[in-house]
Amino acid sequence: MMARFHDRRDAGRRLAADLAAYANRSDVRVLALPRGGVPVAFEIARALDAPLDVFVVRKLGVPGHEEYAMGAIASGGAVLLNQQVIRSVGVSQAQVQRVLETERRELERREVRYRGDRPAPDVAGNTVILVDDGLATGSSMLVAVAALREEKPARIVVAVPVGSRDTCAAMRGAADDVVCSMTPDPFQAVGLWYDDFSQTSDEEVHELLDRAAHVRH
Repeated sequence: MMARFHDRRDAGRRLAADLAAYANRSDVRVLALPRGGVPVAFEIARALDAPLDVFVVRKLGVPGHEEYAMGAIASGGAVLLNQQVIRSVGVSQAQVQRVLETERRELERREVRYRGDRPAPDVAGNTVILVDDGLATGSSMLVAVAALREEKPARIVVAVPVGSRDTCAAMRGAADDVVCSMTPDPFQAVGLWYDDFSQTSDEEVHELLDRAAHVRH
């Protein structure tokens, strides 16, 4: 029987043990998908003695059908557009541009809220450990990996405490390394593997990033 995690911080400490090969290396950067990935990544960054930051991804929804993604934008300015979807639903370039501008403003708002005036991390040529609190469908993580590739890191490592076995296996086709501490079967949902899976607040994200930055200075 697999032992459930008490909370995201506990999950991060346990996941850090599986990432020990990346400890104490000057080329390693830990990036979290907010919000739930941040408490996990905080413990990983602390254990590995690596800098921590967020990698914000915003879906670009089709106007009028916002749940249907026609692309995504991410930290660092990367834009991914699914031209096949855009053509198939008849979205004009002007509409795409309006959605882009709206989501870019929201992404920038979140980055300022989380990071304050600290500059975005330079990941070019570095090994990036991309962290979330779990993988169900993996759609957000796949977008994050694709967007992060635009920043030219040397290596992308996807790291999660728990995930669907099939999703973790599929992720290996996108990332250079995938570390899923637990792949229970049946999986059902990420939250079932935590005693406390309460929502992470913007305030907690900001506080943990601030603490991580101060520890390294």
